[in-house]
Amino acid sequence: MKLKYIAFLLLAFLAIPALAQKITPAKWSWSIKPLNPKVGEQAEVIFKVAIEKDWYLYSSDFDKDLGPTVTTVTFKSGIGYQTVGGLKAINPHSKNDTEIWNGTYTYFTEQAEFRQKIKITASDYLIEGSYDSQSCSNVSGLCVPIKGTFSLKGKAEMEVTADSAAAPVVQPSAPLDSVVAKPTVVAASTEASEVPEDDSLFGFFWIALGAGFLALLTPCVYPLIPMTVSFFTKQKGGKGLAFLYGGFIVLIYVFFGTLLAFFAGASFANFLSTHWIPNMLFFTIFILFGISFLGAFEIVLPSNLVNTVDAKSDKGGFIGVFFMAFTLVLVSFSCTGPLAGSILIAASQGVFLKPIVGMLGFSLAFAIPFTLFAIFPGFMQKLPKSGNWMNEVKVVLGFLEIALAFKFLSVADQVYHWHLLDREIFLAIWIAIFTALTLYLFGKISLPHDGPAKNLSVPRTLFATTVLAFVIYLVPGMFGAPLKGLSGWLPPMNSQDFKGSQAVEPAAQTNNALYSDFLELPLGLDGYFDFEQAKAAALQANKPLFIDFTGHGCVNCRKMEEYVWSDPAVLRRLKNDYVVVALYCDDKTELPADKWYTSKVDGQEKKTLGDQNLDFQIDRFNSNAQPHYVLLDPRKDDKPMVQPVAFDANVDHFVRFLDKGKSIFQSAK
Repeated sequence: MKLKYIAFLLLAFLAIPALAQKITPAKWSWSIKPLNPKVGEQAEVIFKVAIEKDWYLYSSDFDKDLGPTVTTVTFKSGIGYQTVGGLKAINPHSKNDTEIWNGTYTYFTEQAEFRQKIKITASDYLIEGSYDSQSCSNVSGLCVPIKGTFSLKGKAEMEVTADSAAAPVVQPSAPLDSVVAKPTVVAASTEASEVPEDDSLFGFFWIALGAGFLALLTPCVYPLIPMTVSFFTKQKGGKGLAFLYGGFIVLIYVFFGTLLAFFAGASFANFLSTHWIPNMLFFTIFILFGISFLGAFEIVLPSNLVNTVDAKSDKGGFIGVFFMAFTLVLVSFSCTGPLAGSILIAASQGVFLKPIVGMLGFSLAFAIPFTLFAIFPGFMQKLPKSGNWMNEVKVVLGFLEIALAFKFLSVADQVYHWHLLDREIFLAIWIAIFTALTLYLFGKISLPHDGPAKNLSVPRTLFATTVLAFVIYLVPGMFGAPLKGLSGWLPPMNSQDFKGSQAVEPAAQTNNALYSDFLELPLGLDGYFDFEQAKAAALQANKPLFIDFTGHGCVNCRKMEEYVWSDPAVLRRLKNDYVVVALYCDDKTELPADKWYTSKVDGQEKKTLGDQNLDFQIDRFNSNAQPHYVLLDPRKDDKPMVQPVAFDANVDHFVRFLDKGKSIFQSAK
């Protein structure tokens, strides 16, 4: 953690503070294909987004309730056309974010493409609508909402007319930088904001390969080695059959990955990530496998199935080799199931090829050594004999399976607000599990299938010490310590009832703040969510205003709160010296009709709380990126007292920023 924090600070020092100005990191354009559609036939409206270097744009095909705001394209009831199906994102990247969003989102870099099928119903058509998206920087940590309108007008069987799209690509008629979108995620620094991980198929292949080699250590796999050697000593096909054997192992695993790829997609991935049914299913499976690994019972496949497949393998030749590979997969499944399943779950959250690549890597870890055993049976004599060490590996995996099971239960608990597994309960369970693992590794407890006690090896002692250190790290969390290194695994702090004296209590919100029924400030701060209400409160309290332009899906906003606002020096100033108002620029809550207005910035009607807050930020402070912090004198309410700041992880910088604003306010008449 210290190394990560140091790297994070170094990057923060090197960052150039962003000036308050409107920026447009993503430019939308659109066209229709074919250019000459006929009445009654289908066409596609193609949206392309040019994304600047070091920026990314959230896609349209992940769960809108996950946190980041998905890209949306809304079509008006137009003339001469009707939409067919929904908007389709073309090959976005995918990321499973366990630290912030607890799920999977999709995004684009460099260029994004979305397509919408339409049906032409008349000779004259007019296609109109609006788009709503968000782009974030991997370098500065800023997030910018991107919003605009589009229009395509033409005649069937004719090229698009000059007043709508003389060229195949038409530039937006509305400002590209006026926005309302909710996505937010990675932004780059090392600790306070994270660059999207390498989601390439190549990187995922190596992860899956590593999981496969780990699965080779399980007890169900080891006995298959002599079975393989025995089988191939009887065959006359030589190395050809041995390579065929490895190929069949790969094909069988990849086949299941292909099936998953066929049925999976972004919606299926979101279902796996957030719905209670798959999460409870995974919880149950991991618990059962974990208890089995501890020695309570054995999970085996139906004997009739295994015996039938094994009998087929005795025939030898091509068919025999296939069924020998099938036997290996079936017999080993009772131990490798959780590992293979984890790869498939992760793979289902990516593009179509990802499950195939994942299973390819996982199965190659099996195919390579077993192919070598088939070619050179003498290798077996050099292997360590199976024995108590394999059971120890199995027990360790059992404890880990049980611990990970509660992560799935925690996801369902948070999404559906069951409050069965609040933070302190989750921590208590993990402390108990890893304490038991520590005692086992030190030889203080034994389990049913353990052999006679013996002296501890150096690797086992070091591993036991590492687990003990992890337990010690967890304990302060029971008293309210944030445990930032596990922030993506643990339930949120606001779910913890039992807190120590240093823990942050929720804000009392005794000020009847508007929108406080669904919005809240972090770290126990008591503030507002409406500018006019906050301004009135600041005048009454004779304090300056601290305006926090933020967003639900703004990762860097959360990072600033977690690493900068939480510092005692900063938090004390925010509580005592300022009236804080958080203006969420991505909130989709629709306001009453009497509060709607037409923006002077882009001429569009602003109906939602987020639209109005963003419009206020652009109009008053010429900025459209979050986070964005403004210090304002409510007595003047004309311009910021100090140059506004954006993402800056240096606590001293932020303290000086707050102190300068307070000093200017106090010296002003």
